[in-house]
Amino acid sequence: MGVLPAKFFRREMTPVTSPDKTTRPVDEPIRWLPVSAAIAAISAVGIALGLGLPLLSVVLQNSGASATLIGLNSAMAGAASIAIAPYCTRIAHRFGVADTMLLATVIAAASMVGFFLAPQIWAWFLLRISFHGAITVLFILSEFWINAAAPPARRGFILGIYATVLSLGFAAGPLLFSILGSIGPTPFIAGAVIIMLSTIPILLARRESPIISTLPGGPFVKFVVLVPTATAAVFVFGAVESGGFAMFPVFSSRLGFGEVDGALLLTTIGLGNVLLQVPLGLVSDRIGDRRILLFACAAIGLVGCVLMPIVSGSWWLLAGVLFIWGGVVAGLYTVGLAHLGSRLQDGDLASANAAFVFCYAIGMLVGPQTIGATMDLVGTNGFALSLSIFFVFYVVITISRLIFNPGR
Repeated sequence: MGVLPAKFFRREMTPVTSPDKTTRPVDEPIRWLPVSAAIAAISAVGIALGLGLPLLSVVLQNSGASATLIGLNSAMAGAASIAIAPYCTRIAHRFGVADTMLLATVIAAASMVGFFLAPQIWAWFLLRISFHGAITVLFILSEFWINAAAPPARRGFILGIYATVLSLGFAAGPLLFSILGSIGPTPFIAGAVIIMLSTIPILLARRESPIISTLPGGPFVKFVVLVPTATAAVFVFGAVESGGFAMFPVFSSRLGFGEVDGALLLTTIGLGNVLLQVPLGLVSDRIGDRRILLFACAAIGLVGCVLMPIVSGSWWLLAGVLFIWGGVVAGLYTVGLAHLGSRLQDGDLASANAAFVFCYAIGMLVGPQTIGATMDLVGTNGFALSLSIFFVFYVVITISRLIFNPGR
C-alpha cells in the first residue's frame, strides 16, 4: 500500500533527566501532514453531520412523520455506531487505515444522496445505518491516526486542536442548513460533496497513514475496561453533551427564559467548548498523570451543576457558568483521548479508540433518557441533578483509580 513501516508510528518517548531528577519526554517535532490530514478529513465530516442531522429531522417532520418515528429513526445513529465499532480495527487491519477511511467517505456520501433519492421511511432506516456506520468508522480511524502521529509530549495540544476544529465544523453545519434550507436536492448534494472533499487530505497523506500490524487479542469489551478513566470519561461526556443539549431548551424555558435567550445560553456552552480545548490540551501535556486533570474536569462539571440553579436568576451569571462548564466538561473527551493514546499503541490503540467511540455512543443513548426522566420526577432542578449524577459517578472512578492504581 506504499506506507511507512509500522515501527515509525510506535516510537517510544525518550526520557531526559532534568536538574531536579524528574523525567520528561523529548519534545519531538510535529509531523503536520498526517495530523492535518486526519483533522481536516474528520472536520469536513463534522460539517456534513451538522448539516445532515437537522436536515433529516426537518424533512421527516414536513413529510408528516410523528415525533416518535423521527426519534426512532434518529436512534439508528447510535445503534449503527454501537454495531460497527467492535469490528472497525479488523476492517482497517485488512484493508489499511487510509483505504478504509476512503471507502467510508464514499459510503457516507452515497447515503446522503440516497436520503433524497429514496424518500420512503423504511429506506431511511437502512440509510441511517449505512450513513452513521460509515461516519463512526471515520471518527474511530481519524482519532487513531491522530493519536498515532502525535508526538507523545504534544499529544494533548494536537488533540486540543482536533477538538476545536471539529467543534467549529459541527457549528458550521447548522449555519449551512439555515442557508440551504430543506427543499429539493441541494442540501443533500452539498452534504455529499463536503464529505467527498474529506478524501483529498486523506489521499495527500495516504503514505503516512499508520499501519495496524497486529490484531489485538481478547474480546472487544476488554478495551472498554482496559483504560477505564478514558472510556468512562467519554461515556459521561456523551451522556452530558447529548442529554444536556437536548433538554436544555426545556430547562431554560422553565426558568423563565425566552427562546432567544435560551438559544444564546446554549451558544455560550459551545463557545466554551471551542475556546478551552487547546488550553486544556496544553495543560494535559505538562502534568505527569492526565487522570488528575480528568478528575478536575469532572469536579468542575459537578460544581457547575450545583451553581446552575443558584445563579439561574441572572442570565449573565448563568452564561458565565455555562461558558466555563461547557469548555471544561468537553475536556473529558479531549484529555480522555490523549490519556488513551499515551497508554496504548498499534492494534490495541485502534481497538481502544473504537471502544472510546462505542462508550460515547452508549452515553448518547443513556443521557437524554436519564435527564428527561429525572426532570419529570423532580421538576426543573432535575436537569442539574441528573447531570450531577454522571459527574459523581466519574469522580468516584477517577479517585478509585488514582488510589488503587497510582503508578504511571
